[in-house]
Amino acid sequence: MISKPLIFKFALLLAVLVTSYLVFSRPNYPQVVPNMDKIGHLGSFFLLSLLTYLAFRPKWYGVTAILALYALFIELVQSRLPYRSADSADFIADMCGVLLFYCALWLYRRYIRASMINTNK
Repeated sequence: MISKPLIFKFALLLAVLVTSYLVFSRPNYPQVVPNMDKIGHLGSFFLLSLLTYLAFRPKWYGVTAILALYALFIELVQSRLPYRSADSADFIADMCGVLLFYCALWLYRRYIRASMINTNK
């Protein structure tokens, strides 16, 4: 039987590979929605935070540090690619994705605790 954490580890690996491909490949799509790049960064790092949490259950500062290093790595590599450019706003969007995940996790835990208290009465 394959455990849930193992499935989430494979999903995390796949998400890192897909994210890396998207941020390092030559963009060949029109940007119809304004700031779609920033939305993509935010969503990607929200998902990476979620999968990292589900796969390893690390402390929040561990996830934040690792994903901050990955975000910096992305921007450094993009600064060297002739068809990409580094942008500090992308890094900020990445970190907002991590923050958004932890806000959602906090709200989820608070809701679950509140519902457990109400059902036990």
